[in-house]
Amino acid sequence: MPLLRFLIKLIPWVIVIFAGIFLWRTFGGFLNKPEEKKEPEVVVNYNTVLTSVEELGRMELVRYNFKDVVEYEKSVSRWVPNSKIVLIVAGEAVGCLDFTKITQADIWFQGDSLVQVALPEPELCYYKVDHSKSKVFSKENTYFQDADLVEEGYKYAEQNVKRAALNSGILNQTQVNAEKVLKPMLEEITGKRVVLIKQRRMKNPQMPRKR
Repeated sequence: MPLLRFLIKLIPWVIVIFAGIFLWRTFGGFLNKPEEKKEPEVVVNYNTVLTSVEELGRMELVRYNFKDVVEYEKSVSRWVPNSKIVLIVAGEAVGCLDFTKITQADIWFQGDSLVQVALPEPELCYYKVDHSKSKVFSKENTYFQDADLVEEGYKYAEQNVKRAALNSGILNQTQVNAEKVLKPMLEEITGKRVVLIKQRRMKNPQMPRKR
């Protein structure tokens, strides 16, 4: 009987011990879990720095815009009808002066109040077809060569833009605009009256061909 009473008194302590072991195994890992290492926060500050400047020697002074309908016809064979496409073309041409052609010899200071500058001949800077504003209006007898014919038609149209610009006096207008734009600008810079003239370059005489 004394042993039985002793075992009965011991049961609560055994329960407490087992409960403690269970709780330790269940939650002990969380209590002893090492603190997670946080990744260091990286802050990047940057500035875009202009490292180089491209020098442009040409000054655009006038732009002509064109709208035209171009019919491009190509002979394929005498046995079949000619291929034909019609394009609605938008193009532009720009006149400019190339300042890289101006040398120190082209600038003369006359006294304290006058500067004379010899300008190079005006040029057709570029001419092109604006494909975003152009389109194919119609095609006839292309014989599965649509892409080639359209490309050839646009090349032909581009040459038309060049011819139209030159025939419309774009070079003369470039010269007129140079007077309007450059003269006041140079006078503001130099504080002197500026006279613009055309360059006169001596061309080497051509040698006669040997017979």
